[in-house]
Amino acid sequence: MRNFNLPIYNSKLETKEDLQKVLRQILNPLSKYYINNYTGLHLANTSASYADNIAYIEGLLRLLWGLVPYSYGGGKSDLWNIYVESIKRGTNPECEEFWGQIKDFDQRIVEMAVLGFALALVPDKIWIPLSERERHNFNKWLLQVNEHKVYECNWLLFRVIINTGLMKVGAEYNADKIKEDIDKIEEFYIGDGWYSDGKDGYSDYYISFGIHYFSLIYAKLMENEDMDRSILFKKRAAEFAKDFIYWFSEDGSAIPYGRSLTYRFAQSAFWSALVFAGVDVYSLGIAKGLILRNLRWWLKQPIFESDGRLTIGYVYPNLIMAEEYNSPGSPYWSLLSFLILCLKDNHPFWTVSEKPLPLLDLVFPQEKPHFVICRNKENSNVLAFNAGYKMINDHINAAAKYEKFVYSTAFGFSIPRGEWGISQGAFDSTLALCESDDNIYRTKRNCIEYKVCDNYVYTRWKPWNNVDVKTWLVCGNPWHIRIHVITTDRILNTAEGGFALGIEYDKEIINTDGNSILINSQYGTSGIINLNGEREPKIIFPSPNTNIIHSHTSIPMLIGKLDLGVHILVSAVYGNIEKTNFENFITNAPSLKIINKKIIIYDENKNRIFELFIRE
Repeated sequence: MRNFNLPIYNSKLETKEDLQKVLRQILNPLSKYYINNYTGLHLANTSASYADNIAYIEGLLRLLWGLVPYSYGGGKSDLWNIYVESIKRGTNPECEEFWGQIKDFDQRIVEMAVLGFALALVPDKIWIPLSERERHNFNKWLLQVNEHKVYECNWLLFRVIINTGLMKVGAEYNADKIKEDIDKIEEFYIGDGWYSDGKDGYSDYYISFGIHYFSLIYAKLMENEDMDRSILFKKRAAEFAKDFIYWFSEDGSAIPYGRSLTYRFAQSAFWSALVFAGVDVYSLGIAKGLILRNLRWWLKQPIFESDGRLTIGYVYPNLIMAEEYNSPGSPYWSLLSFLILCLKDNHPFWTVSEKPLPLLDLVFPQEKPHFVICRNKENSNVLAFNAGYKMINDHINAAAKYEKFVYSTAFGFSIPRGEWGISQGAFDSTLALCESDDNIYRTKRNCIEYKVCDNYVYTRWKPWNNVDVKTWLVCGNPWHIRIHVITTDRILNTAEGGFALGIEYDKEIINTDGNSILINSQYGTSGIINLNGEREPKIIFPSPNTNIIHSHTSIPMLIGKLDLGVHILVSAVYGNIEKTNFENFITNAPSLKIINKKIIIYDENKNRIFELFIRE
């Protein structure tokens, strides 16, 4: 895919000055998009699930996640003149551009958090320039958050940061709300440094760039006033870091999983917050490498419009994968990673040599996010094998974002374009089922049982009340095994997809022998082999823009039909960023034996790697 040749890509990203330059190149192209006397930012004409005027406020304020650290760390910017003026007008109820009275669960509560952050770090830019009356208006507008409901998840910490910022400048704030919200967040702690994002919620990127990120900001700001909490938050972040580091590849990419992926390089925001808060878990060189490699990886992708605006999408502009709350300004949450610019020029972070990832286990179970993570020796493709969750939220395409069998840094994942058939469904890394007289497929949406073990995950799911599927994923990289025991009272068609491989049409190479299929392209190799069950291999060309990494893909699939009763389907799935010839693919494939209801899996060297006894 063609990349725009913006100046931003020319930075080496090695020094503080390089990082400051990148931030300026992200912010500078937006100058012509300010509206309403600089109280909003109108970046494009798409809408979110809240009013457009609120989206304009969102776009305006999210830029401060970069500008505040930039200025605190010594950077100079004329943008503060705009923001002082916007605050004067936006918080004045007598002004035509007033940002309005907020209500329960208001998106503006999210955006207010950066104003609390700014009050704490750069009051000279955002508080001191205001008159007494203007400070009163600003204070009163922010205090609205204490009188309205917020979602009981990472949102609670936005109110914490707002009140903390007000406290730091000696304005009116609500200490009881700070305690109440932190106590509620405590209910989400599930151990080993992990939280869930709300009661029984997911453990996804919101744990890193939501709960831990803002907890670490609070920990740093309140080291003296709330020493016990500060120590606790830092300790938990250090524990979390030992797991979260496994989500990153040596090339800088991270596992795409869950919602809000349009926040892109916020993936590495946790590492910036860890250094900002002075948490010593990995060396500064390792943290520096994680932050800079992730940002470099992102800046190589076509994520900007030709005039420099960030787009909604993941690796390329893509509204299909967006959530209902993604407005044109939403992607600037990415700027959370620029927290590292708070560090003064003499901080050792800026002079230490960048280090690669430490030596990590090739297979590493993470029970809290329900993963087993597998890397190859080159750290070039990281896979997260996923047991899934018993509950699922109602965000758009939640099943694709949270319930695929495996998520990959190299192959990404695909989301449905429509409900009709396999091509619209883009069923990579999942098993899709439909009734035989229908063409509308169902996949795993949630599970009723799950287990995370040393080298496999188990999940039980029911696409219909009278269809029961038990799935075992035997983890590995580049090969993994999938075992499904399906009990059905319906006649079903089945479609099981391997990894979605990026292609350029008519340039991919496809091999099949009637039992397996392998696809090679410039982006690597994807293949699948039927080890048990009556299924035929087939290549699917999904609808364009269904995959979050490649706009055109192909998916190797096994297609079959199930009558009423109990069925055992087993497949070997292969994915590699290097090309693989068909002979080696077949020769090195895992194998299977079923003896007296016992399934035995062997690797390419005929070593027994997994056994499963099938009970009635």
